Parts: sequence; structure tokens; C-alpha cells
Amino acid sequence: MIGYVTIGVNDMERAKKFYTDLLAPLGASVLMDAGRIAFIGTAMNAPMLAVCVPYDEQAPAPGNGNMVAISPGSKEKVDEFYHRAIELGASGEGEPGQRIPDMFYGGYIRDLDGNKVCFFQFG
Repeated sequence: MIGYVTIGVNDMERAKKFYTDLLAPLGASVLMDAGRIAFIGTAMNAPMLAVCVPYDEQAPAPGNGNMVAISPGSKEKVDEFYHRAIELGASGEGEPGQRIPDMFYGGYIRDLDGNKVCFFQFG
């Protein structure tokens, strides 16, 4: 259903490196790079994350209430990805933990440009 989600960044090379390093364990890489926008994922016909310099050439601004949620496959992987993101320079926005008993486990970070990302596992 979702083709891709786009987030604005200040530095394309830094953003591509952060997200390809972070998502490499899921098999993700830069699939298409058009200069001001790059698509990162596992296949062009699977959901992707796009990083871009805003079209209007204004500074990117994380949206209030906007968040990218990534499911790495298990609670243990949520922990791994959260800590991996922190090692890559992200800031913590909520350590991994059970948020809704028996339903939702998640950890939250802010990327290098302040975009909010959640790593989660249902069940």
C-alpha cells in the first residue's frame, strides 16, 4: 500500500550514509539517486524511504506528529536498530520498551536532521 515515505534533510550524503548504514541489516541500499532525492529500500516495488533536499530549497523541518515507523522483525531487532541509530549519531526519543501490553513494542529516535523514527514490533 505505501510506496515510499519522504523526509527532508540538510545534507544528502550524510543522510544517505546514515540510512544505508542503519538499514543495511534489512538488505536496504540506495536504489535510485536523482541528486536532490534518493530512494532507500530493498526493491523498487517494496516500500522505501526517500531522503531529499526540499524542492522549495527552504530548510527541511520535521513535521509535528510525523514519524517514519520501521519494523525490523522482532523485539530484539528493535533494540539493535535503536542502539545502531544512536551509534550512528541519532538522538534518543524514547528507549525501546513495551508501550501497549502484549501489543506494541517500540523505540524512538531523531535522525541527524531531527526527523522522528520509530522501530517497532507488534505482538
